[in-house]
Amino acid sequence: MSDKRYLGNIITPNPTAPAGPYENDAASGVWSLEEAFTYTKAGLWPIAGNAVERAVFSRGNASATLDYVNIPTTGNAANFGDLTITRYYGAAASSSTRGVFAGGTNSGAPDSNVIEFIVLPSLGNASDFGDLSGNRMAMGSCGNGTRGVFAGGAVPSPGNYVNTIEFVTIASAGNTTDFGDLLESVGDLTGTASTTRGLFAGGRDAASQYKNVIAYITIASAGNATDFGDLTEQSYGLAACSSATRSIFGGGTINQSTTINTISYVTTASTGNATDFGDLSGTGRWFLGAAAGSTRGVFAGGWIVNTIDYVTIASTGNATDFGDLTGIAIANSNAAVSNAHGGLS
Repeated sequence: MSDKRYLGNIITPNPTAPAGPYENDAASGVWSLEEAFTYTKAGLWPIAGNAVERAVFSRGNASATLDYVNIPTTGNAANFGDLTITRYYGAAASSSTRGVFAGGTNSGAPDSNVIEFIVLPSLGNASDFGDLSGNRMAMGSCGNGTRGVFAGGAVPSPGNYVNTIEFVTIASAGNTTDFGDLLESVGDLTGTASTTRGLFAGGRDAASQYKNVIAYITIASAGNATDFGDLTEQSYGLAACSSATRSIFGGGTINQSTTINTISYVTTASTGNATDFGDLSGTGRWFLGAAAGSTRGVFAGGWIVNTIDYVTIASTGNATDFGDLTGIAIANSNAAVSNAHGGLS
């Protein structure tokens, strides 16, 4: 860009061209209104209040560590902060400003009923939010801009799964309220949502029967789940995320010794069986986490890798390498949040 950008040579600095429209992006220097308008039309001018799309993953492995990535870019994760307790097999839901983490377990310790939250636009440690109705791990979870919903899971007695659905209001703090029931008692399931509808999929029951069932709820109301359709495979330990229109499911295991890298999808507003989308990179993974921005879905970790992949949700195809978590993730178990997922569109 020329040094002589104004008549009379009044404005002479060479400004730094903005990288994008997010408030975190820099546009240092002195700009004319015409120049700023040109960048705005191109979708490249930083706008106050337009936060960068961010995903935060609880890394598992009996760890309190939280990692984050900026979804529109690629690269390795960085440390966000820490949870208040070490846990894995936890669940999570988020609004555009808060991420809420609930339940889970720690090796040698009782399952947890703790709910805690982070402030997504900033970096920092989690704070206490409230409690689940009981100690629980391996839940499915989803949320929209108002509510976070937690479903199913295992209670402290080994292999004792429940069909409980409960919710919190993300903007406030407090204990969960009963929502209704799943179609059956399952754990190690996954969940995701549009602005109106929450989906719960997969999992296993007390007899170790693996499930391909997809069920749905209307998040704004309370009531029991309704049958939606089936996944392409019976699996548990899978992960899910969504755009405004599509929900996608990735990874899992079909018999404990065989993990899968399959990705499938459904149209969230309708009902019906899942359709093949593509594959995760590399070999199969289970107990991974997933989060979404407005266009991308990001899958991270799993037993026992630090891989991060991404897909473009509106299309189909195999996942592309994004980067790595800050460490190996063991039993991340879907504990991931973002500030721009399909439940917020």
